[in-house]
Amino acid sequence: MKRPNLAQSRWLITGATSGIGRAVALELGKAGAKLLLTGRRQDRLEQLCEELSLAGCECSYMVGDIADAAARKGLMAAVSERLQALDGLVNCAGVGAMGPFETADEERLRKIFEVNFFAAVELIRASLPLLRNGQRPIIVNIGSVLGHCAVPLKSEYCASKFALHGFSDALRMELRPQGIDVLLVSPSTTDSEFFDAAIEDRVQKNWKGHRPMSPQTVARHTLRAIRTGRREIILSVGGKALVWLDRLLPSLASRILSRLGR
Repeated sequence: MKRPNLAQSRWLITGATSGIGRAVALELGKAGAKLLLTGRRQDRLEQLCEELSLAGCECSYMVGDIADAAARKGLMAAVSERLQALDGLVNCAGVGAMGPFETADEERLRKIFEVNFFAAVELIRASLPLLRNGQRPIIVNIGSVLGHCAVPLKSEYCASKFALHGFSDALRMELRPQGIDVLLVSPSTTDSEFFDAAIEDRVQKNWKGHRPMSPQTVARHTLRAIRTGRREIILSVGGKALVWLDRLLPSLASRILSRLGR
């Protein structure tokens, strides 16, 4: 469903304190949307809301950890009170870890899934009544190219993004009769605080590589996909090449990617 005009549309954005979430908030603000932002760092949210307000955007925030059920409940109450309905939900909050699966503990796996998958899914469930009352509503899930093609030493992160990918595809079909769209955005490595905030890094590699994508580029592509009614976008030429290599020549892709685990 195309949305050429986002002015006065109402949006909830998670993970808005940095990276892709912050960049998406700024892009939606420039488009004239009304925003409710959430994240765990109050100073970052205050700064972003002030920046958006100075640019003429109607913006508010709520501090909280979306992996906490009570925080999600409070967030939904705030959305209902401040926005009355939702035209868009953007699930940007995410966390990762790097290292061999064998030597990791159960807590690492559970924490990654709590933030990357369960929190996003339960926030969507709680948001559906508000989305049904919106205008041309859409759910935007920020996934990863690693939700299409896995790599070693990030097994839990890959699993969480594969889960979000599959869930997004299934939910899109379920919600289509209700007029609610689902967009899956799959960026490659992005120049953000993701690696600095990782739960664990047991290999200490330069995971960003030489030319990571900027959060602003991801945000611009995301808004373009929202406006044009796309169902899924894979960002970067390298990311698309990796996905197609894995689909067409999976054995070769596995041999090449296995070198990352050495």
